[in-house]
Amino acid sequence: MDSRDVTTDVISMIILTQAVVGTLGNFSLLCHYTILYITGYRLRSTDLIIKHLIVANFLVLLCKGVPHTMAAFGWKQFPSDAECKLFMYLHRVGRGVSIASICLLSVFQVIVVNPTKSRWAELKVKAPRYIGPSISLCWILQMLVNINFLIFIRGKGSDKNITDYKDFGYYFSIRHDKTKDVLFAVLLSFPDVSCLGLMLWASGSMVFILHRHKKRVQHIHRTSTSTGSSPESKATKTILLLVSTFVYFYTLSSIFQVVLALLDNLSWFLVSGTASIAACFPTVSPFLLMSRDSSVHSLYFAWIRNAKSPTSMRNM
Repeated sequence: MDSRDVTTDVISMIILTQAVVGTLGNFSLLCHYTILYITGYRLRSTDLIIKHLIVANFLVLLCKGVPHTMAAFGWKQFPSDAECKLFMYLHRVGRGVSIASICLLSVFQVIVVNPTKSRWAELKVKAPRYIGPSISLCWILQMLVNINFLIFIRGKGSDKNITDYKDFGYYFSIRHDKTKDVLFAVLLSFPDVSCLGLMLWASGSMVFILHRHKKRVQHIHRTSTSTGSSPESKATKTILLLVSTFVYFYTLSSIFQVVLALLDNLSWFLVSGTASIAACFPTVSPFLLMSRDSSVHSLYFAWIRNAKSPTSMRNM
């Protein structure tokens, strides 16, 4: 087996592992919220955004990971033209909603952590009511913006004769002149860049508010031996961790996407590497959220106590 085959197999295994681990992680987080809802636990306003983020993560992982894994391991029967269009379209919609969800989380949290006496006070009361319509608008916007993928993508199982195309492994992308490519790239990038700008502004604002709050608390509790963090501070730190992780992987993914757009002849290593990087955040994010969520820990310990109690009673 030559080095190219080994590299291809390694990347394929990474993509398959990401799809499996990421799907299990997001499914576990979804089950967690389902249990909270059934048991009557009062959900936070941001939990609705996180549930939509979970759905978006599923779309990114499954619609990209499954076809790439099939192609990498030499699956002879490629998805049909309609299936390829659908896979690519849902992947792009999921990716866009994922970006928008993180943006909404960060903007909502910066409104929540602002002091009550500030000019944000009135918006802080109204903000929870705007979450549902905002996330619905994100889905609709992404469905409209990415509709071009249903037109310009061709599956390898397609019976149409295509002469000028780019090969992405399991599907073709029809080439256009440079002007159309630039306009298409601007159309796709504008929502993402806008969300990224809002994210960075919100993250900077949260860091400033947390720093100011910490100084105020230190001043008030100068003689105290320990000061606990407020729930708002903990939630803000979780969202800052989520945003910084997202920005890191999104920047890497964007660099690879630009390289793919500039090159004419694409290698399988580059195409698969780009798909793997795009799947990193949807794979990691549910575990970040669960590790920082106190309700996950409380449910786990309650389950442990309930599991041990029958044994304890039998031993009495």
